[in-house]
Amino acid sequence: MSDELVYQIALSLVPGIGPVKAKKLLSYCGSASAVFREKENRLLKIPDIGTQAIRFLSEADVMERAESEAEYMIKNDIASVFFTEKNYPDRLRHCDDSPIILFSKGNIPFNATRTVALVGTRHSTEYGKDFCEYLIRGIKHIQPVIISGLAYGIDILAHKYALREGLSTIACLAHGLHTVYPPAHRPVVNEMLETGGVVTEYLAVTNPEREMFPMRNRIIAALADCTVIVETGPRGGSIITANIASSYGRDVFALPGRYNDPHSSGCNELIRKNIAAILSSPGELLDYMNWENDATKQKPAQLSLFNTEDPGERLILSLLNGRGKVAIDVLCAESEKSISDVSGLLLSLEFKGLVKSLPGKLFQISRG
Repeated sequence: MSDELVYQIALSLVPGIGPVKAKKLLSYCGSASAVFREKENRLLKIPDIGTQAIRFLSEADVMERAESEAEYMIKNDIASVFFTEKNYPDRLRHCDDSPIILFSKGNIPFNATRTVALVGTRHSTEYGKDFCEYLIRGIKHIQPVIISGLAYGIDILAHKYALREGLSTIACLAHGLHTVYPPAHRPVVNEMLETGGVVTEYLAVTNPEREMFPMRNRIIAALADCTVIVETGPRGGSIITANIASSYGRDVFALPGRYNDPHSSGCNELIRKNIAAILSSPGELLDYMNWENDATKQKPAQLSLFNTEDPGERLILSLLNGRGKVAIDVLCAESEKSISDVSGLLLSLEFKGLVKSLPGKLFQISRG
């Protein structure tokens, strides 16, 4: 058993220390074990870490629970990935509220080239089922990873159709990995484990509670390049996922439906509010995300010609230079900046005519 793993689990268990504070502690201390060993007077010097948070750390009785969890992981072949580790999902890393540790089973391609979240109502109609199958079959040639929530309806269909077409698929769970919910979907999970799997932020023997499902939805949204809502009413998990994905700067699509169909009312409303773009075919998704075209290598420009003195803007320009189209997630990962920071820099560069925005959250050097 790794001592560092125990400390990583322990840090996630400390009451009053959420993801934002935990990441700030990690950025200053370097590791979870160092956070617990650091002297209080040094912790007090960390911005936004006050006396209350330090008291939570010093008084938290979490080590025994963390050791028990680490032992359970070893016995049950559960893997983990921590925020400071290189294989932590790049798409998730730059979301402020992302968990500091994830638990998983299977062979999960967290940093796959293309990922699509496909979610919808638990009470799907033939219209929704047909479109779900049509969409996955139509994009399988680009080998996207399909992400969903294992729920009844559209979610489980997304996983099943992905498996049928030979695609990797990931289920984000709202409970610990001691079980599968709903239990009827265990055979699908077993089939997913070879080239995909299940992931959660919750420790083992954490049973699903109502409030955990909206929390789970932020992981679905964050792991995906784009989110597709197939059918949904005016409220529910799919609407939450769409709004979260939009807040992360990810593309959101919705299948439109008849004006009087309750199963499509949520999709129609997302489109009306410009939260989601209309999607009616696989080709539209591929075109919008620019996934049919390979990025064309461009001749590097002379950085001295870039009319900006801002160091952040110059960093983004240097990352774009000579590379053709680059996704915003890649820029976040390579610049080690948040989505909000990179988005602000890109917007400023667009105003200056130095960067061009393309469909699919792609950017390239502007050639005038």
